[in-house]
Amino acid sequence: MASHPDHPSDVPTASSEDSGAAGGSPWSAAAAPSTAELLAQLGEDRLWLLRQLDSGRWSQWRLDLAALERELGQLIDQAGERL
Repeated sequence: MASHPDHPSDVPTASSEDSGAAGGSPWSAAAAPSTAELLAQLGEDRLWLLRQLDSGRWSQWRLDLAALERELGQLIDQAGERL
C-alpha cells in the first residue's frame, strides 16, 4: 500500500447518508456483510495499521496503537474461533 498522510483520504468515514439520520447501520438488510466478511475486513484493517506502525508512522502514539493492534488481533481470533 502506498504511503498515507496522517489523515488518509482513503480511510472511510461515516456520513449522514451512509448511516442514516438515526445513526443506524450503513448497510441495507440485503447488503449487510456477514460476520465472516466483517472479521476479514477487520483483519485487513489491522494489517494496514501494523504496516503503518512498522513504517514509523505516528511515532508519538506507537506504543498505544501497537497495544490496541494486539488487542484487536486477539478479538478477531476469538471471534473467528466462535464462528
